[in-house]
Amino acid sequence: MSDSHNETVLQVPIFSDLANLAMALRREVFVLEQGVPESEEYDAYDLTADQYVMVVDGDVIATLRVIQREGFSQVSRFVVRVTHRGQGVGGRLLDHVLRDLVAQGKPKTYLSAQADKMGFYEKYGFQAYGDEYTECDIVHRHMKNWEENQ
Repeated sequence: MSDSHNETVLQVPIFSDLANLAMALRREVFVLEQGVPESEEYDAYDLTADQYVMVVDGDVIATLRVIQREGFSQVSRFVVRVTHRGQGVGGRLLDHVLRDLVAQGKPKTYLSAQADKMGFYEKYGFQAYGDEYTECDIVHRHMKNWEENQ
């Protein structure tokens, strides 16, 4: 948490008001801004994933979810409201979630990064692997924050 902007990161239940605001933010960014079909944006993982939100001055301005997999956690559906990008918001949210996962004994984290966002994730210890692929007309690459021999 940061005290500079009345900023709070919370893990929220899926059907809570804050989770509903997070879903609306995902729609705003992925569906309306990036053109992802709404049918592709929401899935069954939303019901079981850990939902995180960053609230600043009462508004949900960033969100991501964490899916627990066999042996690692998967960060996905990570968005920051357009008006708050470039201010370190995404980094503070990701850092909080990664520290939370380590505290839970779940340090291995995987994600599927939009290709133009890979440099952001590299700052947090993620390394790309495998080939680029296209999902919803957006080029992606797999990234993880651990070595195979760990």
